[in-house]
Amino acid sequence: MTFYSKRDLQFQLFENLRVMELTRHAYFHDHTKEIFNLVLEAADQIAENYLRPLLTEMDRKEPQLVDGKIQVHEGMKGIIRQFGENGWINATFPYEEGGQQLPNTLHMAAGFIFQAANYSASVYPFLTTGAANLIRTFGSRELIEMFTPDMYTGKWQGTMALTEPDAGSSLSDLRTLAVPTEKDGIYKIKGQKIYISCGDHDACENVIHLMLARIQGAPEGVKGISLFVVPQKRVPNGTSNDVLTEGVYHKMGYKGAPIAHLMIGSNDGCEGYLVGEPHKGLSYMFQMMNEARIGVGMNATAIGTAAYHASLAYAKERPQGRKVGEKDPSKPQIPIIQHADVKRMLLFQKSITEGSLALLLYCSKLSDIVHVGEGLEKEEATLLLNFLTPIAKSYPSEMCCLTTSAAVQVLGGAGYTTDFPVEQYYREARIHPIHEGTTGIHGLDLLGRKVPMKEGKALQLFGRELTTTIFHAKEKNELSTYAEKLEKYLGKAQQTTLHLLAKAGNHTEAFLADATLYLEYIGILTIAWQWLKQGITAQEQLEKGTSEHEFYQGKIMCLRYFYEYELVKMDALGKRLLSSEMPTLDMQENWF
Repeated sequence: MTFYSKRDLQFQLFENLRVMELTRHAYFHDHTKEIFNLVLEAADQIAENYLRPLLTEMDRKEPQLVDGKIQVHEGMKGIIRQFGENGWINATFPYEEGGQQLPNTLHMAAGFIFQAANYSASVYPFLTTGAANLIRTFGSRELIEMFTPDMYTGKWQGTMALTEPDAGSSLSDLRTLAVPTEKDGIYKIKGQKIYISCGDHDACENVIHLMLARIQGAPEGVKGISLFVVPQKRVPNGTSNDVLTEGVYHKMGYKGAPIAHLMIGSNDGCEGYLVGEPHKGLSYMFQMMNEARIGVGMNATAIGTAAYHASLAYAKERPQGRKVGEKDPSKPQIPIIQHADVKRMLLFQKSITEGSLALLLYCSKLSDIVHVGEGLEKEEATLLLNFLTPIAKSYPSEMCCLTTSAAVQVLGGAGYTTDFPVEQYYREARIHPIHEGTTGIHGLDLLGRKVPMKEGKALQLFGRELTTTIFHAKEKNELSTYAEKLEKYLGKAQQTTLHLLAKAGNHTEAFLADATLYLEYIGILTIAWQWLKQGITAQEQLEKGTSEHEFYQGKIMCLRYFYEYELVKMDALGKRLLSSEMPTLDMQENWF
């Protein structure tokens, strides 16, 4: 069964995003379109032959804690090693570090294929990528040589260990302690961490935790947080480093990857290696967190995409009912895809997932420019990426909960059974509004930090990009109506944002009370922009008389759908954001 569209991914990368522009930078200069296509084909083969066959099995046979070790599906050892041997874990890193200098955009596109095939299986290697990248970016030469080679091969797993029982999103309250030892750069670590993805499992030989802790005597709050490499087993002798697995969480979805509860230094025997300078751990960790936030948006989009294709295939095959107005029961039933309401649910899924994919690949291209660009290009890409990150993480995460629900609805009663994969996709989608910061936190980040950042410069850049797209769309008669609509909603969004910013100085709580709604509001505007960009690309091909008329016409129809059904939702959200009524602030705790 198809779980993503190869044709759409080609369109997104090479036609709409123009990813080949990246090769003008020296770092990517060796790459060609042929190489990029070979990367995508290799990803497709791994997904089809190794990940996809285990999708259901990994969901039914979830990890178990046995004698202090988490046991995962037996197929994962081979999959992780294959990712390592084929160079996926360090593909974006420089040649001199054994990498391929692959653009992050292509790495993310390959990740999208893996995630659509089997989300649980896909997370193991790319968690290691993020952890290794922190070590190679901020760690000493000694730490890099000690840890990264075996991480790159998949022999060792990498993790991000932040969350504690009483300090979830509030990292300023974390209490894991680091006490200096007589050995330079080595600390005794003591504490506990919860919800650690792939924090322990038997498909690797060691787990390397990138862990936040507070050095003894450090300042309170986020200014006192440092970053440490904390291996599960000591290097190089392989003895226990007193990192014990206390439990494994059993989840509603995403069951194939273990989420561990770790006790660190219970016997005063855990050693951790300081990464970079003391008290700068949170700023270092934000590199991995920001990368991971784009990744979470892509995870959600991939799952939503797989659910869409499953429901599309079912709708084409499932006969039920007849056209409205057809009363003759002797006439054959029609496939449900011919019913307007089913087409609405399919259009909803397609418009959200393909719109989100366009945004996420655009953000990935920005991250490549941040990495290799210079001067004004780099500065503007950095600002725009920072602004878009909370949107790119949260909009797909929230909306793909709804699109996977629509996929279940298309299948009707069959969708609610385990005989079809859409119920699994529905469960797996739900983690993403929580992973890497809840939607509420990203709302606060967007409105409270990113909008006023550098005196609103990032917001201005965002507006400039939309205005440029609107200008080009107006040049095409078929798209001028949509360009004018986007222009109108951009103007409304700018007025609404100014109205909210006016509250910031004298009533901060009221300013941020509806930050999550503001995030949704700007998210809709952002995806509408991405659809207009896709519309321009599709219309240009239609004007050339392409033989792929149906593909491009489908793009134009999705643009129409999004503007008619989704963009208009900004009206109600905007009305709420402009209101002076504040029931969420006025409500008293004991009135619930």
